[in-house]
Amino acid sequence: MNAFEQDSEGEDETVSIVTNDDVVRARQLVRTLAQRCKLSLVDQTKLVTAASELARNTLVYGGGGVMRARLVQRAGKSGVTAVFEDSGPGIPDVEQALTDGWTSGGGLGLGLSGARRLVDDFRLETEAGSGTRVAVTKWAR
Repeated sequence: MNAFEQDSEGEDETVSIVTNDDVVRARQLVRTLAQRCKLSLVDQTKLVTAASELARNTLVYGGGGVMRARLVQRAGKSGVTAVFEDSGPGIPDVEQALTDGWTSGGGLGLGLSGARRLVDDFRLETEAGSGTRVAVTKWAR
């Protein structure tokens, strides 16, 4: 088990992210898992918003990729983990990329930093020229 995995309650469900429609499918899958996990409506909304931002980043900045999501358990708590992976150019300056308002494109600069604030666990691995991997988890209260 690596840093991006929790104790699993189910199998990974995967969405390839290569079009805008795939971003919608990623959101829908995360919402379904959040409901199954019995996250509150507020926490469902936070997780779906974070997943939407990360799926869009995967498409726009990573050139497409994949999202794997699953129900997880840890210390008697249930949650949902979503992992976004791409083989794009990577993030040359992670600290800068996680700063509110910074954008490498034409967005508002709230994608990564906003996603990090909306979830309970946020992990990012990236290497220039080798892509990016972001894992987020939201735990039921």
